[in-house]
Amino acid sequence: MLPALVALCTSALIGCGPGQAPPASQSATSPAPTPAPRGSPTSGLADPSALPALETEEFSGSGDISDDSAIWADPADPANSVVIADNKSQSGGGIGVFDMSGKLLHFRPDGMIGNVDLRTGFPSSGSSMVLVGGNNRSDNTLALWSLDTAARTLSPVAARIIETEAPNYGFCMYRSQASGKFYAFVTPNGPGSVQQFELVDDGAGMVDATLVRTLPVSSITESCVADDELGHLYVGQEDSGIWKYGAEPDAGTGRSSVDEVGAGRLEADIEGMGIASGADGTGYLFVSSQGNSTIAIYDRAGDNTFLKTFEVAGNGSVDAVTGTDGLAVTAENVGPRFEQGLLVVHDESNQGGTTSNLKYVPLSEVLK
Repeated sequence: MLPALVALCTSALIGCGPGQAPPASQSATSPAPTPAPRGSPTSGLADPSALPALETEEFSGSGDISDDSAIWADPADPANSVVIADNKSQSGGGIGVFDMSGKLLHFRPDGMIGNVDLRTGFPSSGSSMVLVGGNNRSDNTLALWSLDTAARTLSPVAARIIETEAPNYGFCMYRSQASGKFYAFVTPNGPGSVQQFELVDDGAGMVDATLVRTLPVSSITESCVADDELGHLYVGQEDSGIWKYGAEPDAGTGRSSVDEVGAGRLEADIEGMGIASGADGTGYLFVSSQGNSTIAIYDRAGDNTFLKTFEVAGNGSVDAVTGTDGLAVTAENVGPRFEQGLLVVHDESNQGGTTSNLKYVPLSEVLK
Protein backbone atom coordinates (compact mmCIF):
# COMPACT_ATOMS: atom_id res chain seq x y z
CA MET A 1 0.00 0.00 0.00
CA LEU A 2 1.41 3.39 -0.99
CA PRO A 3 0.93 6.37 1.34
CA ALA A 4 -1.89 8.74 0.49
CA LEU A 5 -0.93 12.26 -0.55
CA VAL A 6 -1.96 15.30 1.48
CA ALA A 7 -1.58 19.06 1.06
CA LEU A 8 -0.93 18.60 -2.64
CA CYS A 9 -0.08 20.49 -5.74
CA THR A 10 0.41 19.03 -9.23
CA SER A 11 3.13 19.18 -11.83
CA ALA A 12 0.60 20.61 -14.27
CA LEU A 13 0.03 23.53 -11.92
CA ILE A 14 2.23 25.93 -9.99
CA GLY A 15 4.72 24.24 -7.64
CA CYS A 16 4.18 24.19 -3.88
CA GLY A 17 7.45 25.61 -2.68
CA PRO A 18 11.03 26.58 -3.45
CA GLY A 19 13.23 24.15 -5.35
CA GLN A 20 16.68 24.03 -6.87
CA ALA A 21 18.15 22.10 -9.77
CA PRO A 22 20.01 18.96 -8.74
CA PRO A 23 23.75 18.61 -9.25
CA ALA A 24 24.81 17.34 -12.65
CA SER A 25 25.96 13.80 -11.98
CA GLN A 26 26.64 12.39 -15.45
CA SER A 27 27.55 13.61 -18.90
CA ALA A 28 24.85 13.22 -21.54
CA THR A 29 27.38 11.50 -23.77
CA SER A 30 28.38 8.87 -21.19
CA PRO A 31 26.92 5.35 -21.38
CA ALA A 32 23.87 4.67 -19.25
CA PRO A 33 24.85 3.24 -15.87
CA THR A 34 23.22 0.19 -14.34
CA PRO A 35 20.85 1.64 -11.74
CA ALA A 36 21.45 0.75 -8.12
CA PRO A 37 18.89 -1.75 -6.77
CA ARG A 38 15.73 0.13 -5.93
CA GLY A 39 13.30 -2.68 -5.16
CA SER A 40 12.47 -5.78 -7.08
CA PRO A 41 10.08 -5.71 -10.07
CA THR A 42 7.38 -7.23 -7.87
CA SER A 43 7.77 -5.07 -4.78
CA GLY A 44 4.55 -3.29 -3.81
CA LEU A 45 2.45 -5.50 -6.08
CA ALA A 46 -0.21 -6.49 -3.56
CA ASP A 47 -2.55 -4.39 -5.76
CA PRO A 48 -1.23 -4.93 -9.33
CA SER A 49 -4.23 -3.40 -11.10
CA ALA A 50 -6.38 -0.30 -10.93
CA LEU A 51 -9.92 0.19 -12.22
CA PRO A 52 -10.91 3.12 -14.46
CA ALA A 53 -14.06 5.02 -13.61
CA LEU A 54 -14.82 6.13 -17.17
CA GLU A 55 -13.33 6.81 -20.60
CA THR A 56 -13.38 9.73 -23.00
CA GLU A 57 -15.39 10.07 -26.16
CA GLU A 58 -13.41 9.44 -29.33
CA PHE A 59 -12.09 12.02 -31.70
CA SER A 60 -13.36 11.57 -35.23
CA GLY A 61 -11.17 9.43 -37.45
CA SER A 62 -9.48 6.09 -36.94
CA GLY A 63 -6.35 4.58 -35.40
CA ASP A 64 -4.08 5.61 -32.57
CA ILE A 65 -4.54 9.38 -32.76
CA SER A 66 -4.93 10.51 -29.15
CA ASP A 67 -2.18 9.57 -26.72
CA ASP A 68 -1.25 12.45 -24.40
CA SER A 69 -3.08 14.75 -22.00
CA ALA A 70 -2.84 17.42 -19.30
CA ILE A 71 -5.20 18.10 -16.40
CA TRP A 72 -6.45 21.50 -15.28
CA ALA A 73 -7.88 21.38 -11.75
CA ASP A 74 -10.40 24.14 -11.01
CA PRO A 75 -9.71 25.23 -7.41
CA ALA A 76 -13.06 27.05 -7.13
CA ASP A 77 -15.26 24.32 -8.63
CA PRO A 78 -13.49 20.96 -8.97
CA ALA A 79 -16.29 19.54 -11.10
CA ASN A 80 -15.46 22.22 -13.69
CA SER A 81 -11.96 20.77 -14.19
CA VAL A 82 -10.90 19.56 -17.64
CA VAL A 83 -8.57 17.16 -19.40
CA ILE A 84 -6.83 18.60 -22.48
CA ALA A 85 -5.73 16.00 -25.02
CA ASP A 86 -3.77 15.82 -28.26
CA ASN A 87 -4.95 14.55 -31.64
CA LYS A 88 -1.88 13.53 -33.64
CA SER A 89 -3.76 12.55 -36.78
CA GLN A 90 -1.95 13.58 -39.96
CA SER A 91 -5.28 14.85 -41.30
CA GLY A 92 -7.71 16.49 -38.92
CA GLY A 93 -5.29 16.63 -36.01
CA GLY A 94 -5.46 19.21 -33.24
CA ILE A 95 -6.28 19.57 -29.57
CA GLY A 96 -9.43 18.88 -27.55
CA VAL A 97 -10.92 19.74 -24.17
CA PHE A 98 -12.80 17.02 -22.27
CA ASP A 99 -14.90 17.43 -19.13
CA MET A 100 -14.78 15.18 -16.08
CA SER A 101 -17.36 12.82 -17.58
CA GLY A 102 -15.17 12.27 -20.65
CA LYS A 103 -17.33 14.41 -22.95
CA LEU A 104 -15.54 16.39 -25.67
CA LEU A 105 -16.37 20.06 -25.05
CA HIS A 106 -14.15 21.81 -27.58
CA PHE A 107 -11.80 20.92 -30.43
CA ARG A 108 -9.36 22.99 -32.45
CA PRO A 109 -8.02 21.53 -35.74
CA ASP A 110 -4.58 23.05 -35.25
CA GLY A 111 -2.34 20.38 -36.76
CA MET A 112 -0.66 17.15 -35.71
CA ILE A 113 -0.24 17.87 -32.00
CA GLY A 114 2.19 15.50 -30.25
CA ASN A 115 2.27 16.03 -26.48
CA VAL A 116 0.52 18.62 -24.30
CA ASP A 117 1.15 20.26 -20.93
CA LEU A 118 -0.04 23.35 -19.06
CA ARG A 119 0.82 25.81 -16.31
CA THR A 120 -1.36 28.27 -14.43
CA GLY A 121 -0.44 31.84 -13.56
CA PHE A 122 1.37 32.79 -16.76
CA PRO A 123 1.65 36.62 -16.83
CA SER A 124 -0.27 38.22 -19.68
CA SER A 125 -0.58 41.98 -20.11
CA GLY A 126 -1.04 42.65 -16.41
CA SER A 127 -3.27 39.65 -15.84
CA SER A 128 -2.61 35.91 -15.94
CA MET A 129 -3.67 32.91 -17.97
CA VAL A 130 -3.71 29.14 -17.92
CA LEU A 131 -1.10 28.52 -20.60
CA VAL A 132 -1.43 25.29 -22.58
CA GLY A 133 1.37 24.14 -24.87
CA GLY A 134 2.28 21.37 -27.25
CA ASN A 135 4.55 20.42 -30.12
CA ASN A 136 3.07 20.62 -33.60
CA ARG A 137 4.47 17.79 -35.71
CA SER A 138 2.83 19.14 -38.88
CA ASP A 139 5.24 22.06 -39.18
CA ASN A 140 7.75 21.48 -36.31
CA THR A 141 6.68 24.45 -34.24
CA LEU A 142 5.58 25.27 -30.71
CA ALA A 143 1.80 25.40 -30.31
CA LEU A 144 0.51 27.65 -27.50
CA TRP A 145 -3.04 28.33 -26.30
CA SER A 146 -4.83 30.11 -23.47
CA LEU A 147 -7.55 28.16 -21.64
CA ASP A 148 -10.76 30.11 -21.00
CA THR A 149 -11.61 28.54 -17.67
CA ALA A 150 -15.26 29.62 -17.76
CA ALA A 151 -16.09 28.57 -21.32
CA ARG A 152 -13.52 25.73 -21.19
CA THR A 153 -12.23 26.52 -24.65
CA LEU A 154 -8.77 27.19 -26.09
CA SER A 155 -7.48 30.19 -28.04
CA PRO A 156 -4.09 30.35 -29.80
CA VAL A 157 -1.58 32.76 -28.21
CA ALA A 158 1.73 32.14 -30.01
CA ALA A 159 3.12 35.56 -30.90
CA ARG A 160 4.71 34.22 -34.09
CA ILE A 161 5.76 30.98 -35.78
CA ILE A 162 8.18 29.46 -33.24
CA GLU A 163 10.27 26.82 -34.97
CA THR A 164 11.72 23.79 -33.17
CA GLU A 165 14.21 21.10 -34.10
CA ALA A 166 12.80 18.96 -36.90
CA PRO A 167 11.25 16.50 -36.58
CA ASN A 168 9.91 17.24 -33.11
CA TYR A 169 8.15 14.55 -31.10
CA GLY A 170 7.23 15.44 -27.50
CA PHE A 171 6.70 18.35 -25.13
CA CYS A 172 6.46 19.41 -21.47
CA MET A 173 6.53 22.64 -19.43
CA TYR A 174 8.32 23.98 -16.35
CA ARG A 175 7.90 26.94 -14.02
CA SER A 176 11.03 27.85 -12.07
CA GLN A 177 10.60 28.37 -8.34
CA ALA A 178 13.89 30.27 -8.31
CA SER A 179 13.03 32.88 -10.94
CA GLY A 180 9.30 32.52 -11.59
CA LYS A 181 10.05 32.10 -15.30
CA PHE A 182 8.19 29.67 -17.56
CA TYR A 183 9.81 27.20 -19.94
CA ALA A 184 8.90 24.63 -22.58
CA PHE A 185 10.89 21.51 -23.48
CA VAL A 186 10.62 19.93 -26.93
CA THR A 187 11.98 16.43 -27.61
CA PRO A 188 13.26 14.96 -30.91
CA ASN A 189 12.03 12.11 -33.10
CA GLY A 190 15.44 10.49 -33.40
CA PRO A 191 19.01 11.44 -32.48
CA GLY A 192 19.14 15.16 -31.73
CA SER A 193 18.54 17.51 -28.84
CA VAL A 194 15.92 18.23 -26.23
CA GLN A 195 15.35 21.97 -26.62
CA GLN A 196 14.51 24.29 -23.72
CA PHE A 197 12.65 27.51 -24.58
CA GLU A 198 11.90 30.38 -22.21
CA LEU A 199 8.27 31.50 -22.63
CA VAL A 200 7.58 35.23 -22.25
CA ASP A 201 4.68 37.67 -22.39
CA ASP A 202 5.05 39.84 -25.49
CA GLY A 203 3.07 42.69 -23.88
CA ALA A 204 0.11 42.30 -26.22
CA GLY A 205 -1.55 39.22 -24.72
CA MET A 206 0.51 36.77 -26.74
CA VAL A 207 3.41 34.46 -25.88
CA ASP A 208 6.88 34.43 -27.43
CA ALA A 209 9.77 32.00 -26.89
CA THR A 210 13.57 32.03 -26.90
CA LEU A 211 15.81 28.95 -27.09
CA VAL A 212 17.98 28.86 -23.94
CA ARG A 213 19.48 25.33 -23.76
CA THR A 214 19.87 22.06 -25.68
CA LEU A 215 20.37 18.56 -24.25
CA PRO A 216 21.82 15.99 -26.71
CA VAL A 217 20.16 12.56 -26.89
CA SER A 218 21.10 9.61 -29.07
CA SER A 219 17.67 8.19 -30.00
CA ILE A 220 13.91 8.87 -30.08
CA THR A 221 12.78 10.72 -26.97
CA GLU A 222 9.12 11.63 -26.60
CA SER A 223 7.89 12.03 -23.06
CA CYS A 224 9.20 14.41 -20.43
CA VAL A 225 7.92 15.96 -17.21
CA ALA A 226 9.32 18.73 -15.01
CA ASP A 227 9.08 18.94 -11.24
CA ASP A 228 8.52 22.64 -10.58
CA GLU A 229 9.09 22.45 -6.83
CA LEU A 230 12.24 20.32 -6.86
CA GLY A 231 13.73 21.66 -10.09
CA HIS A 232 14.09 18.33 -11.91
CA LEU A 233 13.45 17.39 -15.53
CA TYR A 234 12.71 13.74 -16.35
CA VAL A 235 13.13 12.58 -19.95
CA GLY A 236 12.12 9.20 -21.37
CA GLN A 237 14.53 7.91 -24.01
CA GLU A 238 12.14 5.37 -25.47
CA ASP A 239 14.43 2.40 -26.04
CA SER A 240 16.84 2.87 -23.15
CA GLY A 241 15.68 4.53 -19.95
CA ILE A 242 14.62 7.45 -17.80
CA TRP A 243 17.04 10.37 -17.42
CA LYS A 244 16.98 13.03 -14.71
CA TYR A 245 18.38 16.50 -15.44
CA GLY A 246 18.33 19.85 -13.71
CA ALA A 247 15.41 21.85 -15.12
CA GLU A 248 16.99 25.30 -14.82
CA PRO A 249 18.46 26.67 -18.08
CA ASP A 250 21.93 26.97 -16.55
CA ALA A 251 21.98 23.37 -15.22
CA GLY A 252 24.11 22.11 -18.10
CA THR A 253 23.84 18.72 -19.79
CA GLY A 254 24.71 16.48 -16.82
CA ARG A 255 22.18 13.80 -16.02
CA SER A 256 21.63 10.70 -13.88
CA SER A 257 19.79 7.46 -14.60
CA VAL A 258 16.50 6.75 -12.83
CA ASP A 259 15.84 3.35 -14.43
CA GLU A 260 16.63 1.30 -17.54
CA VAL A 261 14.68 -0.69 -20.08
CA GLY A 262 15.42 -4.34 -19.40
CA ALA A 263 16.15 -3.93 -15.68
CA GLY A 264 12.86 -5.65 -14.83
CA ARG A 265 10.46 -2.73 -14.46
CA LEU A 266 10.21 -1.15 -17.92
CA GLU A 267 9.69 -2.62 -21.39
CA ALA A 268 10.26 -0.38 -24.42
CA ASP A 269 8.92 1.98 -25.33
CA ILE A 270 9.15 4.30 -22.34
CA GLU A 271 6.28 6.70 -22.90
CA GLY A 272 4.16 8.97 -20.69
CA MET A 273 5.36 10.61 -17.48
CA GLY A 274 3.61 12.51 -14.72
CA ILE A 275 4.18 13.72 -11.17
CA ALA A 276 1.69 13.56 -8.29
CA SER A 277 3.11 16.05 -5.80
CA GLY A 278 2.76 15.96 -2.03
CA ALA A 279 3.86 18.32 0.71
CA ASP A 280 7.54 18.95 1.38
CA GLY A 281 8.82 17.20 -1.74
CA THR A 282 6.87 13.97 -1.26
CA GLY A 283 4.85 12.29 -3.98
CA TYR A 284 5.28 9.99 -6.95
CA LEU A 285 6.75 9.86 -10.45
CA PHE A 286 4.54 7.85 -12.86
CA VAL A 287 6.07 6.30 -16.01
CA SER A 288 4.27 4.39 -18.77
CA SER A 289 5.87 1.13 -19.93
CA GLN A 290 4.29 0.60 -23.34
CA GLY A 291 5.91 -2.76 -24.06
CA ASN A 292 3.88 -4.52 -21.37
CA SER A 293 1.00 -2.03 -20.94
CA THR A 294 1.89 -1.18 -17.35
CA ILE A 295 2.71 1.92 -15.33
CA ALA A 296 5.65 2.11 -12.95
CA ILE A 297 5.65 4.33 -9.86
CA TYR A 298 8.81 5.80 -8.34
CA ASP A 299 9.34 7.92 -5.26
CA ARG A 300 9.42 11.58 -6.25
CA ALA A 301 12.11 12.37 -3.68
CA GLY A 302 15.79 11.49 -3.47
CA ASP A 303 17.04 8.86 -5.91
CA ASN A 304 13.53 7.99 -7.15
CA THR A 305 13.21 4.58 -5.51
CA PHE A 306 11.05 2.15 -7.50
CA LEU A 307 7.81 1.43 -5.60
CA LYS A 308 5.28 -0.43 -7.70
CA THR A 309 4.05 -1.34 -11.16
CA PHE A 310 0.41 -1.87 -12.10
CA GLU A 311 -1.97 -2.19 -15.03
CA VAL A 312 -5.29 -0.48 -15.72
CA ALA A 313 -7.84 -3.30 -15.95
CA GLY A 314 -11.30 -3.31 -17.47
CA ASN A 315 -14.27 -2.15 -15.43
CA GLY A 316 -17.70 -2.98 -16.82
CA SER A 317 -18.17 -1.22 -20.15
CA VAL A 318 -14.76 0.47 -19.86
CA ASP A 319 -12.15 -1.80 -21.42
CA ALA A 320 -8.64 -2.47 -20.12
CA VAL A 321 -5.73 -0.29 -21.17
CA THR A 322 -3.33 -1.71 -23.76
CA GLY A 323 -0.35 -0.14 -25.51
CA THR A 324 -0.05 2.59 -22.88
CA ASP A 325 1.49 5.78 -24.19
CA GLY A 326 0.89 9.18 -22.59
CA LEU A 327 -0.45 9.80 -19.11
CA ALA A 328 -1.28 12.72 -16.83
CA VAL A 329 -1.78 12.73 -13.07
CA THR A 330 -2.89 15.17 -10.40
CA ALA A 331 -3.56 14.73 -6.70
CA GLU A 332 -5.90 17.73 -6.69
CA ASN A 333 -9.66 17.36 -6.25
CA VAL A 334 -11.13 17.36 -9.77
CA GLY A 335 -14.73 16.57 -8.91
CA PRO A 336 -17.00 13.66 -7.99
CA ARG A 337 -15.24 10.26 -8.12
CA PHE A 338 -11.89 12.05 -8.31
CA GLU A 339 -11.80 13.97 -5.02
CA GLN A 340 -8.42 12.46 -4.14
CA GLY A 341 -6.92 12.97 -7.58
CA LEU A 342 -6.96 11.60 -11.10
CA LEU A 343 -4.75 9.52 -13.38
CA VAL A 344 -5.48 9.79 -17.11
CA VAL A 345 -4.05 6.96 -19.23
CA HIS A 346 -3.95 6.47 -23.01
CA ASP A 347 -5.47 3.25 -24.41
CA GLU A 348 -4.17 2.39 -27.87
CA SER A 349 -6.54 -0.53 -28.57
CA ASN A 350 -9.81 0.99 -27.43
CA GLN A 351 -12.23 -1.94 -27.55
CA GLY A 352 -15.33 -1.20 -29.62
CA GLY A 353 -13.96 2.11 -30.87
CA THR A 354 -12.36 3.31 -34.09
CA THR A 355 -9.69 5.43 -32.38
CA SER A 356 -7.58 5.33 -29.25
CA ASN A 357 -8.97 7.14 -26.22
CA LEU A 358 -8.21 8.03 -22.60
CA LYS A 359 -9.22 6.27 -19.40
CA TYR A 360 -9.89 8.22 -16.17
CA VAL A 361 -8.64 6.36 -13.08
CA PRO A 362 -9.29 7.66 -9.53
CA LEU A 363 -5.89 8.19 -7.94
CA SER A 364 -7.19 6.43 -4.84
CA GLU A 365 -7.44 3.27 -7.00
CA VAL A 366 -3.72 3.48 -7.69
CA LEU A 367 -2.45 4.43 -4.22
CA LYS A 368 -4.34 1.63 -2.48
